[in-house]
Amino acid sequence: MIRQRPDRSLFLILGCALLISYAYFYQGGGWNQNSRFALVRAMTEHDTLQIDTYRQATGDRAVWNGHYYSDKAPGAALLAFVPVEAVRALIFAIGLPPESDAAITLTSYASTVVVSGLFSMAAALGVLWLSLSWGYSRGAALFAATAYGLATPAWCYATLFMGHGLCAGCLMIAFAAAVAIGSAPPERASALGWTVGLSGGCAVVAEFPAAVPVLFICALAAAGLAGSGHDRVTWRRVVARVVAGGAIAALVLFVYNTAAFGSPFHLGYASEEGFEQLHTGLFGISRPEWWRVREILIGGYRGLLPIAPLVAVMPIGLAVLAAHNRKAPALVAAAIGLFYLVLNASYFYWEGGWAFGPRQVTPALPFLALGLAPLWDRWRTAGRVVLAGGWIWGAAMMLLAVSTTPQPPASIMRPVTELMVPAFLEGRLSLNNQRFTDLRADEYAIWRHVDSGVSWNLGMAIGLTGRASLIPLGVVWLAGGAWLIALARLSGGQTGQAGPRRGAAARSLPLEPDPPGSA
Repeated sequence: MIRQRPDRSLFLILGCALLISYAYFYQGGGWNQNSRFALVRAMTEHDTLQIDTYRQATGDRAVWNGHYYSDKAPGAALLAFVPVEAVRALIFAIGLPPESDAAITLTSYASTVVVSGLFSMAAALGVLWLSLSWGYSRGAALFAATAYGLATPAWCYATLFMGHGLCAGCLMIAFAAAVAIGSAPPERASALGWTVGLSGGCAVVAEFPAAVPVLFICALAAAGLAGSGHDRVTWRRVVARVVAGGAIAALVLFVYNTAAFGSPFHLGYASEEGFEQLHTGLFGISRPEWWRVREILIGGYRGLLPIAPLVAVMPIGLAVLAAHNRKAPALVAAAIGLFYLVLNASYFYWEGGWAFGPRQVTPALPFLALGLAPLWDRWRTAGRVVLAGGWIWGAAMMLLAVSTTPQPPASIMRPVTELMVPAFLEGRLSLNNQRFTDLRADEYAIWRHVDSGVSWNLGMAIGLTGRASLIPLGVVWLAGGAWLIALARLSGGQTGQAGPRRGAAARSLPLEPDPPGSA
């Protein structure tokens, strides 16, 4: 039995490069993130869940018994509590007024990096770990992980204080643990059960629709147990830990709902102020419309494939993965992708407001990206040229978005050609002018960078301007990329030496993945 142990430095370098890429950009506010951050401020500044003091900063709010609350799932805000408290302690230490623009910028930046950036990075590392554990080459695994992390809208939402990146990371951690359960010894399988339950539960607390993918992941864990030969005692222990982990996350949600709305089952969306369509169907979700599917996939307004063309071949890669004796993980990954597509196409507000691409499908992207490593190892020169071209195009589109704004006004029908490309060519970057304390952005001023304190990148913070402000990020990419390529080419008893690319005989060998975090 082949047991592959990926090089830890591969994960460290990739993780650092991705997190720097995400933390490099501060995008400012917006209704979605302002609603979550209002809850963070209410908890840290006033020890309450009511956002009455900050209600003018967002239109995404719930009204209950004469008070205002965030209408969002509370996971992102709850997770941001500790880092924001730490930053507030620093703010007090240096004598900065806690309600000043500078203080709000620091605390909102910390919230975004820790919640959206860190968990988007975790999802990418999950893609890397699974690809290596399944026997694909280092180059293939790195291609898949970086394609997800840099060449899809995951990069955009890693820079925004929303729930998409957090949800994707939690789901991927649970998925990786579910994959590992089948080949783990009894003691380790029990620990992985905790991971599946807790991470899956946290995904739901971050975004409620994640409950369906969590069920798929639990089914995957059960399938792994069924084929593992574990005895009934181990079965009961693992199942009990999955349930207990999920119950802990559910308890957090129930306590929050009870404290805010008087019932453990009352969600903020049920008391939404405005957005009348949220009161139809299941919070605005009814049935999928084919015209929405078309717009989500290929439309010029929110289409995914024009900005991330690699997504088009990911389902093909999942089929190849299934043929490599990974049928259950491939089916679950495909089911998660299909679920989010149907969900987005069933939602009345499918376009996501001020957004780049179909943001509701973001949590599905790391699962679809699992199909890229099989394609990279299976295809040769011509196929790899196509894949590399898709990576370059997607990464270029994402760089355009994060450097200008991943929140183009909803009135712009073709945000790439009408806003991002012209602004980038003119050196007009960090266009968002809505703070975390503002109710609205000035749509007419979005074409120019009117206030460097609202949105910026780290190059601007050290005095660089225009496109030159991206030079430090380019240096990070060059250094990190060269290091990763060198590691990918290493040989001799390391990952990829007996993986699927070696032919049918190697593909039939049972690979025994290490559990997450043991590499």
